[in-house]
Amino acid sequence: METTEFSTGGDAPACEAISQAAGTSGPIRVAEGANGDAEGANGEVGGATGPGRADRLARVAIMRMAEAGDAVMSRLIARFGPVGAMEQARRGVLDSDFAREEKERAEASRRHLDLGRHAAAWAARYTDPAGDLEQGMRRGARLVVPGDVEWPTQLDDLGQARPFGLWVDGQANLRFSCLRSVSVVGARAATAYGTTVAAEFAMSLGGRGWTVISGGAYGIDGAAHRGALASGTPTVVVLACGTDVCYPSAHEDLFGAVRRQGVVISEWPPGAHPTRLRFLIRNRVIAALSRGTVVVQAAARSGALNTATHAWGLNRHLMAVPGPITTEVSAGCHVLIRQGKAVCVTSAEEIVELVGSIGDDLAPEQRGPVRPRDGLNDETRRVLEAIPARGATGPAVIAVAAGVDIGTALACLGALAAAGFVENVDRGWRLRPAARG
Repeated sequence: METTEFSTGGDAPACEAISQAAGTSGPIRVAEGANGDAEGANGEVGGATGPGRADRLARVAIMRMAEAGDAVMSRLIARFGPVGAMEQARRGVLDSDFAREEKERAEASRRHLDLGRHAAAWAARYTDPAGDLEQGMRRGARLVVPGDVEWPTQLDDLGQARPFGLWVDGQANLRFSCLRSVSVVGARAATAYGTTVAAEFAMSLGGRGWTVISGGAYGIDGAAHRGALASGTPTVVVLACGTDVCYPSAHEDLFGAVRRQGVVISEWPPGAHPTRLRFLIRNRVIAALSRGTVVVQAAARSGALNTATHAWGLNRHLMAVPGPITTEVSAGCHVLIRQGKAVCVTSAEEIVELVGSIGDDLAPEQRGPVRPRDGLNDETRRVLEAIPARGATGPAVIAVAAGVDIGTALACLGALAAAGFVENVDRGWRLRPAARG
């Protein structure tokens, strides 16, 4: 295999920990299997028992070296498998054919790509994957990677943006929790109206057996998680930092409750701190994990709209909650509805109708208050409307005003009297007080 080498400035043996895990003394050889997937040195592709230890350690190392959502690394893994990709990235050595294809891809899309700097950045961030794995487990997290039983396969819809793996901290099973799930997102600077709606939606969804997924931030996210916890069902927090880093720090108690009842997950290794870009990157996971995304409140430019964009691109159901047109924090929701991207929802029942089973999860039809006169036929209603609101009048006048003959008018007046709408007095027919207005 021809390779293209980029200087990394290091001389440590490549992939030593991975080589030891695979039971080899030298570099791990990578071969493509019949299905095009790369096999590790132990020959496992991730069958019924899931990926082997070498693949798992390789993914741990990659999650430290490459930023989440790195499409170049994703294609490298798809081509050479986790172990082969990690070995090339650790050494700063990329297969020449792969490097050429990446340059051609970048040129075709008019995108600048410096593979040398890319590979050097990967190599510079390499750390012992066994140490990362031990640290994560010591702090209560477990590693879930593609091929594991707990891996949510809907994340595969992300294609080249699929996470390399997930750190999961909590009592619930991630995959089972996300089978029937809804993402509830919105503004950090939410109003009392927004947080109330988010909490009530989440509690009602949880009561119907639906898991609520959000980002654990202030405002709508926190309200949604608290509402879900109140219902007694799991909730999933998707972080933009390591699972052992509490951000925001004021949500330490909230995250503790989530770990006991649901799960806290992250693509970033233990100790990683959040950045502005990482918040945007993690939003694709929030959108992909659930059947649909509800935007409760969002400004015209916000992270919640970024999540909505991912949901729209993944063909997930997208919903938005309307708010006052004078409130800037609802402007983004109104844009989504006006553009036809989001369905307007005002209750948890309407959400479940959209994301649930066709015909089984129908929301009750919204109706106005039922009034006694709603059951009257057209002729009787016209006769009733012809009676003046004040005073009394004779049946002939009523018949003319209602556009019916005198016989029909008298019959209708008798029926209205029996129903308590009108009464006959000395001066003619008049409305009873209860029938006015």
